[in-house]
Amino acid sequence: MSFGIWIVVVSDPFVFCLFQISKFSPVRTAFSRAGIFKFGTLRLYLIPSPIGNLGDITYRAVEVLKQVDVVLCEDTRTSSVLMRHYNIQKPLTPYHAHNEHKVLPHLIEQLAAGKSFALITDAGTPGISDPGFLLVRECIRQNIKVECLPGATAFVPALVQSGIPSNRFVFEGFLPLKKGRQTMLKMLAEEERTVILYESPHRLVKTLHELATYFGAERQGAVCRELTKMFEETNNNTLAALAAHYELHPPKGEIVIVIEGKDTSRSKKDREEE
Repeated sequence: MSFGIWIVVVSDPFVFCLFQISKFSPVRTAFSRAGIFKFGTLRLYLIPSPIGNLGDITYRAVEVLKQVDVVLCEDTRTSSVLMRHYNIQKPLTPYHAHNEHKVLPHLIEQLAAGKSFALITDAGTPGISDPGFLLVRECIRQNIKVECLPGATAFVPALVQSGIPSNRFVFEGFLPLKKGRQTMLKMLAEEERTVILYESPHRLVKTLHELATYFGAERQGAVCRELTKMFEETNNNTLAALAAHYELHPPKGEIVIVIEGKDTSRSKKDREEE
C-alpha cells in the first residue's frame, strides 16, 4: 500500500489530471521548490483549529499536523479529540497561558536544534485571544521561521453574518475584568468603526448592560454564539433589548458580540425622519 498526497491539476476547464505524490518523490520536490509544499523550510506552524464543527479545518492543516515532530496545544484533552478524528498520531505538549513563560526557553532551544512544532489552541487561530504571541515573538528574535496557516477564527463569521458594517472594524477580544474596564468601555463607545468583543456566557448579561449604558441603549448589536455548531444563533437587536433577552434566556457556549460604530455624521432624529 502506498502513502502520499493526491493532487488534482486543472490544465483546462474540462481536463483534470489526478496523480499521487509520495513523500519523497521528485514531483513533490518540484512542488516544494515552487512553494506549494514548504514543509521542512519552517520550524513553527500556527494551525487554526475548528471553533465547533470538526470539518472546519483545511487539508493543509491536517497534512502539517501529521508531519511535525510535536504538537503544542492549549488543552491536551480537547486537542486529542481533533487528533483522533483525523487519525493524527503525534506527541501533544501543553502550551497555555499558565505555562507559556516557563516553557518558552526550552521550546526555543528545541526549535533551534531542528525540531518542528505545530501550535494549536482549543478553538480558532493561535494568538487571537489565545496563547501564541510570546512564542512567535521569540522565534522572530531568534531567526526561527514561523508560518500561520489561514483558517477558523470566531470573530470573522460573526462579523460577516451580523449584518453590521464590516468594511471597518476593531477587534478587542475580551474586555478587562476589573482594572481598566470602564476606561475601555468609554473609549470604545466613541469608536466609529464596528466593535467586536469576545465574552463568556456567565458574563454576557452584565457586559450587555454595561454596553447599553456606555454606548447607548438604542445602539444596534448582535450576539453570535455556538458558531458552526448545532445550536448556532445570531441575535440582532438593540443593546438594551439584547440584555433583556439574555436575562430571561441564559446563554451557553462561546460568544461573540458585534456592535455598530458610533454615528457622528447625523443625529438620531435625522435618521428617524428619513
